Formats: sequence, structure tokens, C-alpha cells
Amino acid sequence: MPPAATATTVLFQGDSITDAGRDRTRPDHLVHGYAAMVAAALPGTPTVLNRGIAGDRITDLRARWDEDTLAHRPQLLSLLIGVNDTWRRYDSGRPSPADAWEHEYRALLARLHTHCAPRLVLIEPFLVPVTPAQWTWREDLDPRIHAVRRLAAEHDALLLAADGLLNQAARTAGDPTLIAGDGVHPTPSATACSPTPGSTWSPTGPDTPGRPPPAPGRAVRLPVRGRRPEADGEGRACRAGWCAHYSP
Repeated sequence: MPPAATATTVLFQGDSITDAGRDRTRPDHLVHGYAAMVAAALPGTPTVLNRGIAGDRITDLRARWDEDTLAHRPQLLSLLIGVNDTWRRYDSGRPSPADAWEHEYRALLARLHTHCAPRLVLIEPFLVPVTPAQWTWREDLDPRIHAVRRLAAEHDALLLAADGLLNQAARTAGDPTLIAGDGVHPTPSATACSPTPGSTWSPTGPDTPGRPPPAPGRAVRLPVRGRRPEADGEGRACRAGWCAHYSP
């Protein structure tokens, strides 16, 4: 008898941007946000889990890594962490040095690959400043962004360069609060207009038998200055582009 097919698990891990207010008493609850939007467009019937927890810093993620990541043995892991490590420096006086942060992040990925070696999507932490004070956060956040880029290269991961994309969207929109009301949490407009990497966001990768190589990631239209993307269907177009990039 041939072995049973292994179920595909896609895991979204991170902080409040991933959490998006999910009901943590319901293990399969995705609520809204980018994880739910992508899950709704995935082909087939993968198990999609959201284990983001609002407020998490890298040390919090490390404390629950075994239970909330390794135990699920995902075939694809999407990871977004880092903005709270910066935020707590400025609102609570709790710094998290970028070099130590990168060391922690690297150690988590090393343990992951030893355990189950999934495909990885690493998302840059991002900030869309909406106040003059938030511009000073860049000195703390930018080294973390560079660290994620290094880690993506080291682990042959897909990289979502979210910081530049969302700041570009804010400039195009003419008002950063249309993209992130508090500078940290994306609005629905931002989620709709943020492209992901190409169609290689698939648990099986680009070499799935019978499928052509993925096309280069297409440009996603951004909102016209001063107008919300939903106003004339642009939001729908951007949302379709986001979701399509997850398909094998």
C-alpha cells in the first residue's frame, strides 16, 4: 500500500500584524489581514495556521517557537517580526540591540531547518512614519531590515521587502495614514496594495512537476495620490495580485 499523502501546512508567524485580532481559542481562526486573504486564494486544501501574537518581540517568539512553530512542521513558513523590538525602545525604554536580535533570529531559523526544513518567506519589519518622532525610529529599525535581508540570502528564503513597498505606497497615496494609521499596522488599503514575491510562495516551490517556472513578479498598481485604493477598483486589482503570488 503506498504511503498516505502528507497534508500541506502553511504557517503564518509573527506579531500583531500577522495576528490581526484572531481568536486564539480557535486554532484554525485566521480572522482578517494578509494571512486570511492569502489563505482564501491558495489552491488545493492546505492547512493554514495563523500563530501571530500581538506585541511579540524576538524573545517572545523564541519562548514559544517549539509549540507554535516547530510542532506544526510546516511546509511553508511566513515570518514577520521586529517592529516591536524597535517600538519598545521608544515607548518603554526597553532596547533590543540589533546584533543580538539578528543572532536570535538566525538561531530560530537554524533550529527550524534542523527540525523540518520548510520553504521560507521572510518579511521585512516595516514602519511608515506618521509623526515626526517616528522618523527617529529608523535608526533602530533599519539595521533589523538589513538583518532580515542577510538572513533571507543565507537561508535561500523568499524576501518580501515590505518597508520600501509600503513607504512607496504612502508617498503615492499622499497620506501615510492611508497605509498605516499609526505608522505600524497596515490599513486594508496597504494590505491590498502590497505585492508579495512571485508565485514561488508555494509549499512545493517553483519546480512542481507539470507547472511552468514562475513568471517574474508583476508590478502592482498603487493608489493615485490622495485617493483610497478601493475608490475605483484598484484595491480589488491589488488584492488579486497579492493572492496570485502565493499560487504554485
